[in-house]
Amino acid sequence: MNTSNHFPGSDSPEPASTAYVQIRGLRTVLGGKLLFDGVDLDIPRGKITAIMGPSGTGKTTLVRHITGQLAADSGQILVDGSNVPELSRRQLFELREGIGYLFQNSALLTDFSVFENVAFPLRQHLRLPEEIVRNIVLTRLQAVGLRGAAQLMPAELSGGMMRRVALARAMIRDPGLMIYDEPFVGLDPIALNQVLKLIRTLNDTLGITSILVAHEFAAVRRAADLVYLIAGGKIAAHGHPQELAERDSPWTRQFFGGEADGPVPFEYPARDYALDLGFPAAAA
Repeated sequence: MNTSNHFPGSDSPEPASTAYVQIRGLRTVLGGKLLFDGVDLDIPRGKITAIMGPSGTGKTTLVRHITGQLAADSGQILVDGSNVPELSRRQLFELREGIGYLFQNSALLTDFSVFENVAFPLRQHLRLPEEIVRNIVLTRLQAVGLRGAAQLMPAELSGGMMRRVALARAMIRDPGLMIYDEPFVGLDPIALNQVLKLIRTLNDTLGITSILVAHEFAAVRRAADLVYLIAGGKIAAHGHPQELAERDSPWTRQFFGGEADGPVPFEYPARDYALDLGFPAAAA
């Protein structure tokens, strides 16, 4: 098992100039559970990096650390050169203005049309002439194939269409960093492939940096340039998706093969079964 926190074949962390996000020595305890135990990782600029791992390993918590929503117990988190734990409230808001976020449930405003959902960040944060707002919104909707749906309401959209509208909204202010939180959940195969194609195409076309939190390895291996597998508070493995698919380690074999038991046990830790049934404990 590769437990190194550096890229395969490298003895040193990624240089700051090539990493949009750098995390060093991240340690987090939540609810008495150790989520991260000295984690190091790098999110390369202009690439799609997938964060994967069993449920409850802290993938969403990691994203919250990167965006400054949750403070870690210790460690350094650099986002485009800024050390997030040291930023003031105003500096955090400025940092977040450069981050686009695609929510797992799309989070569209149900009383707003598709057009107004996408326009919402512009109207909230900028004072632009209506003609410019219209042109920007229609350009983003065209990019996701939904310009013709501009006047529809969210209730009139399929799950895949809602996800694409949410993507157009997340991209409306040209973020330098895009975060996708489980973007494939609940989508049929056609919609999943549409969203997958958009993520890859937008990243390549605009040169943005993307963090993809997902469980679907078949989709991830088609979109991501780099994968981090987080488990047990550590980086259990990392590398190119194809490399991880071919690596024979307990973690990669269980997670990517969907095995029910392994490093992530089937049974939750418990005391002696006989004690719970009211019998004397078995002799050691």
